[in-house]
Amino acid sequence: MKKALALMTLVGLFIACENDSSDPTDDNPVTLRSKSYALQSVANPQIDGTATFTENSDGSVTIDLDLRNTPPGGQHPAHIHFNTAAEGGDVALTLGTVDGDTGESSLTTTQLNDGTAITYDALLAFDGYINVHLSSAELSTLVAQGDIGGNELTGQSISYDLDERDVPGISGFAHFRERENGTTLVTVELTGTPAEGSHPAHIHENDLVTTGPVTVGLNPVNGDTGISNTQVEELVNGTAVSYDDLLTIDAYINIH
Repeated sequence: MKKALALMTLVGLFIACENDSSDPTDDNPVTLRSKSYALQSVANPQIDGTATFTENSDGSVTIDLDLRNTPPGGQHPAHIHFNTAAEGGDVALTLGTVDGDTGESSLTTTQLNDGTAITYDALLAFDGYINVHLSSAELSTLVAQGDIGGNELTGQSISYDLDERDVPGISGFAHFRERENGTTLVTVELTGTPAEGSHPAHIHENDLVTTGPVTVGLNPVNGDTGISNTQVEELVNGTAVSYDDLLTIDAYINIH
């Protein structure tokens, strides 16, 4: 009987020692949760990928970028910026440089560039986007881009026809897409726009017959691409407007 009790005691001690190895204060933190965001192609339609945020048990966050079809030998700086990609914004956090040979980079951090503490949960609600650049000498050329955090698209959307009016041959669509934070990405997509043109765009109150003043300002449509992207979170008078609100307003769109 005494031998059996001794054996049980040893087993208990062994289990306790194994549990201690997962202590969050360990030198080798374990990963907890993760979330991935899509990075869309920009300059090169063949290059796209993902950004994955991983929570670590020591409170840090690991940000891994994984791109496809990056050119061998390339070095592509990457950053998290403030605001949405449609708005643009300053750099919030410098990420690891993507290696063209592997298409990968990794950074583990607990703070933004200015020293502000950042956690996994804070990044999942962050008002930001990621840019991956062609090179340090060509930062204006983007190879991949994607909204993150609260700016991620939910998949909820609605599209409206934009019919030809005074100029023959130009028509298209307006796409309203919901973000996780309840705001809206409005994308205008036209065909037949003249090259190098810039076409002001607005959402007006009332309908086409009644007409009315501008209630939401949209970014001009680029004549070369026929596309305009606008982050919409308030009316021109400063009133906050959500995706659900935009779907119920009495309004029409003009592209000039």
